[in-house]
Amino acid sequence: MTSFAVIGTGALGGYYGARLAQSGADVHALCRRDAAWVRDHGLVVESVGRAMLHARVNACETVSAMPRCDAVIVALKTTANTALSELLPPVVKPGGVVLVLQNGWGVEDDAAQAAPGVPVFGGLCFIGANKTGPGWVRHLDYGDILLGWHEGSSSPAEAHAWRTRLVEAFTAARVPVTVADDLRLARWRKLVWNIPYNGLSVLHRATTDVIMGDAALRAEVVALMREVQVLAAADGCAVEDSFIQQMLDVTDRMNPYKTSMLLDAEAGKPLELEAIYARPLALAARLEVPAPRIAALLQRLAGGHA
Repeated sequence: MTSFAVIGTGALGGYYGARLAQSGADVHALCRRDAAWVRDHGLVVESVGRAMLHARVNACETVSAMPRCDAVIVALKTTANTALSELLPPVVKPGGVVLVLQNGWGVEDDAAQAAPGVPVFGGLCFIGANKTGPGWVRHLDYGDILLGWHEGSSSPAEAHAWRTRLVEAFTAARVPVTVADDLRLARWRKLVWNIPYNGLSVLHRATTDVIMGDAALRAEVVALMREVQVLAAADGCAVEDSFIQQMLDVTDRMNPYKTSMLLDAEAGKPLELEAIYARPLALAARLEVPAPRIAALLQRLAGGHA
């Protein structure tokens, strides 16, 4: 049985950690402020239209209190990635793996630098979920993971073995998981959604249904998606027009959803501007590809969400 360390038990870490634990996996969670509550009550997932899920995990305030595990899930906000060099080495077993469940660009590089020689995978999560209290996650929609290997972090043979184990573990946890042949392309495709909806939700204090129901905001979403598409093409990754339409259709069907960035803004927390906006824009500058709408969106977000 694969043991898991979950670093960060917000909406993503709480949801996937609970699902893994419910399936019988050995799960250890870095909870910090929630640890005492989770030790008493477990992780709770309230899913729309499903039975409540209660899962027992080993909750710890610090990584020094956690055992070394086979697989370490990084589910922190990217604003905390500077701490990965302190968080990952103590909890990953020799021969283990790191799975990064974060939005943005270059996040697998952050993990690989913090844990040299450890295979790193990126997991792109297509899920609507919010943390609503200590150890408590409200799951609104979806839950799929697109799993890809960060090339260069290990040998292809080692990556193949770990990919098989991770797919088996998440499948047993009833989490739909698909393998991405090209993680770089998968990251661009995820940014097609994250760049417009996260930023616009903050600027307009709007849920996804409000954004999609406003003609001007919907047009801005499409324009931002097109800029991401152009950047991806310049980076050698083709994002099809049909994928943009698919993202619009998926969002039209979603239950009304507050993006994670909007929740962070409402709570006065730092926003994930570097990983989601600044890094793609830095790459655009190196490729000499203009991205004026994305740059303007970042400027407004960095300037106090005006």
